[in-house]
Amino acid sequence: MAGSRALFMACLGKEAGASRDLSARPHYPSMPRYPRGVPAVGDGGAMEGAQMARSTALFSVAGMTCSACAGSVEKAVKRLPGIQEASVDVLNNRAQVLFYPSFVNVDTIREAIEDAGFEAAVIEAESNKKTIQVCRMRIKGMTCASCSTTVESALQGVHGVQKALVALATEEAEVRYDPKLVGANQLLEKVEDTGFEAILLSTGEERNKIQLKVEGIRTDRSLRMVESSLKALPGIEEIHIDPILHKVSVSCKSDQTGPRNFIEVIESTGSGHYKASIFPEEGERLPCRQEEIKQYYKSFLWSLVFTIPVFLTSMVFMYIPGIKHGLDTKVVNMLSIGELLRWILSTPVQFIIGRKFYSGAYKALRRGSANMDVLIALGTNAAYFYSVYSVIRAATSHDFKATDFFETSSMLISFILLGKYLEVLAKGKTSEAIAKLMDLAPDTAILLTYDQEGNVIDEREIDSRLIQRNDVIKIVPGGKVASDGFVIWGQSHVNESMITGEARPVAKRKGDTVIGGTVNENGVLHVQTTHVGSESALSQIVRLVESAQMAKAPVQKFADRMSKYFVPLVITLSFCTWLSWFLAGKFNSYPKSWLPSSMDSFQLALQFGISVMVIACPCALGLATPTAVMVGTGVGASQGVLIKGGQALESAHKVNCIVFDKTGTLTVGKPVVVRTRLLKNMVLRDFYELVAAAEVGTFYFGSLILVAASTGSETHRDVNSEHPLAKAIVEYAKKFREEEENHVWPEARDFMSITGHGVKATVGNKEILAGNRSLMLDSSIPISVETDEILKETEESAQTGILVSINGEVAAVIAIADPLKPSAQDVISILSSMKIRSIMVTGDNWGTANAIAKEVGIKTVIAEAKPEQKAEKIKELQMRGDVVAMVGDGINDSPALVAADVGMAIGAGTDIAIEAADIVLMKSHLEDVITAIDLSRKTFSRIRLNYIWALGYNIIGIPIAAGVLFPSTRFRLPPWIAGAAMAASSVSVVCCSLLLRYYRRPKELETLQVREIMVQ
Repeated sequence: MAGSRALFMACLGKEAGASRDLSARPHYPSMPRYPRGVPAVGDGGAMEGAQMARSTALFSVAGMTCSACAGSVEKAVKRLPGIQEASVDVLNNRAQVLFYPSFVNVDTIREAIEDAGFEAAVIEAESNKKTIQVCRMRIKGMTCASCSTTVESALQGVHGVQKALVALATEEAEVRYDPKLVGANQLLEKVEDTGFEAILLSTGEERNKIQLKVEGIRTDRSLRMVESSLKALPGIEEIHIDPILHKVSVSCKSDQTGPRNFIEVIESTGSGHYKASIFPEEGERLPCRQEEIKQYYKSFLWSLVFTIPVFLTSMVFMYIPGIKHGLDTKVVNMLSIGELLRWILSTPVQFIIGRKFYSGAYKALRRGSANMDVLIALGTNAAYFYSVYSVIRAATSHDFKATDFFETSSMLISFILLGKYLEVLAKGKTSEAIAKLMDLAPDTAILLTYDQEGNVIDEREIDSRLIQRNDVIKIVPGGKVASDGFVIWGQSHVNESMITGEARPVAKRKGDTVIGGTVNENGVLHVQTTHVGSESALSQIVRLVESAQMAKAPVQKFADRMSKYFVPLVITLSFCTWLSWFLAGKFNSYPKSWLPSSMDSFQLALQFGISVMVIACPCALGLATPTAVMVGTGVGASQGVLIKGGQALESAHKVNCIVFDKTGTLTVGKPVVVRTRLLKNMVLRDFYELVAAAEVGTFYFGSLILVAASTGSETHRDVNSEHPLAKAIVEYAKKFREEEENHVWPEARDFMSITGHGVKATVGNKEILAGNRSLMLDSSIPISVETDEILKETEESAQTGILVSINGEVAAVIAIADPLKPSAQDVISILSSMKIRSIMVTGDNWGTANAIAKEVGIKTVIAEAKPEQKAEKIKELQMRGDVVAMVGDGINDSPALVAADVGMAIGAGTDIAIEAADIVLMKSHLEDVITAIDLSRKTFSRIRLNYIWALGYNIIGIPIAAGVLFPSTRFRLPPWIAGAAMAASSVSVVCCSLLLRYYRRPKELETLQVREIMVQ
């Protein structure tokens, strides 16, 4: 499996160096690895410059049939100048070439392949793939969709930025950029130029970065000594030192060194005077969110201290005779004590507690946009400064009676602060899924030390962040596995439900892999670590969920477009409302009886204008989609369904047609021999001796390509192949040799694999062919009527028939069955009830495909399809107007997964399938297809509800605030109530999204019993 995964990742262009060598031996040492003038590895810094000029090209090569063909292609390419490495994958008819464009180009390489007698076409040519980096940053101060759009546009406009995503709900940005053209610090400065505070969370995605805090360093010379000592370690790629924070950031290769080495080197450099430790994590989501909640809570409490007395003096005490008399006592001319008190108490609320609204409004206006802060600042300022004008005029006049709105400005700010506090509190809960995932990792681990004889001589508890690759850690009963690895001693059961969703504990013994964050049930395990830090499965899942929550759903574009015009429109409506009521009062268009006591037409108009300005809520529109997507993806992760962003979530709810692969998707993916029909007189044991020997050749061939080329290790005839039918035959043949511990199969000579047909080999003095009907016909081997009937009967029983010929005569038919997954039939039935059509596309023969389809209830079948034909079928369905989902698990499904509107990969499938998919079904349960679609439908019904509420609230609330009901009912909305309604609207949208946390799978799925199939 490791070898095949190396092949798959290499085909994607994600690895370079030794793992690029994918083709079968022989290699050609006489050919130079590097062109003349380019230094080889080992020439130091010169090579680094050379690597920057490399390019990678992927070619499709038609006409290759065996390893000799692959060798010919490799040889032809490597003869060219400027070729660093050429890798040929004969199984998938592809060649990948790493070259120096200064010496050779893509067309020249293609022509060289064609000159060797093969057809070649360029699939992909990309220069220096690893130059693109991804940085994540936290952005403080965003209040609505207008803010996030402004930041996103500013980042997108930076030269060197490939793509920028800004998420309002998480207050984070993810930027893909070319480090040659722009740096992370420049991106931070760009964000700050738009008026927001930016904090860098992470940068780069290729290297393992470790941050250390060093105490005891007082001089620059000491810092340089520490830096020099660290650089001397193997595997160090980059060191950055922050002298102010005493922070050392080290980028390294985790397979060569790690944090304990760094700490040891630093402390030994200072002769015991320096102390190093893992730098405390900062800037992460939870601490920042808690700090924001604390700030809003504190601001709200302080506002209450001043607002409650203002409210009491204006609304309550005026109806208590004794207190009213005291408050009405004049201080200067017509200025009363009550008015003076309200002025004094509301001023700190307006300018000190509410300064963040001024700051936000100023920054928004400076960058030429308007946000919610602008509305709040305008509304509260209008109320406050009119009140100031009113009381000053009263203080300077003998007959002017003041009417102030100080309670309006202070209560507005208080209610808005309460709303923001509740909003950030609710928004914090939308990302609980990530917090729960991160909490799975234990804080400490028990590190074991061995002597030369393999005996444990010491065990000590260390910070789990100090674990390095190849460490051996001890997992006690009830303890959490601290890192990914494999068991080297002990046996136990491990609960992996928190990662894979598998409810039952999984048995673990020597050689089995374990996942970091899972829980050991009973026995003690010694585990050797393989993936640590950011490389672990848990870290990758966290990053996947974070990226999913960052990615915008297409429906979010609606809110983004509206945000550009929303605030200017509201300001215009507010001014028109004030002007209309003011002019109506000026020209006596309504009776004087409409005016409330102690209020003139100007003040009434002002109240209506302020109410319109503060009731409008752009926040609700901006939060409608991202909060629902965040909760939806988080709920999906907890259910074992990893959804890669809003695009996948939105597409999934529209799906009306699902294309299923057969092997490993509808079936278990573990074929077994169920019947053998011999057509010649021979002993079954001897027959399988010959067939197994030929099939072991398949393992040998597969190992040459999938293992030896990618690891450089010597290949053995192993049964751990990824050829399921060959493996099934060999496993069955072993049953006849159970009494022999290490049975050696006869040697197969002249082995040849015919892609899509079978294998051919000579065992002893007998020529063996094993494969399908086409292989026999192409080899001019006659198939008798009896054999044809047996084959047809086998295929009608949903089994694959393998024909075996010995010396040109068909000797037997081997029936191989791949059992259906227990829930397959029910899943297809439920999908049908959801108005979703199911189609099966497989590379298997028509007979087997039709039998399987009939058993599960699928009516449309496409058999004997190659990978590219699967993708073509999906495009045909899309041309008809269908929204298509593809469910698969293998490398041959990846083109179809990419072509589909929604690609769903089985979690137990290959890395390349998971990489190509939009949704990953971690538990590998087929019923999770229904969960994914149902969750997406529920999420988007919630988004629609959010939009209906946000738009409906504004459409209904603004006219009411403008006074449309006042002429008929005398009902008017005071500004402070309008402000409270505005705050409540955004809180209600977030709370509506949070209801998704209580999502339950469809009831039909609860009745399905997931049974493990035991194949004897």
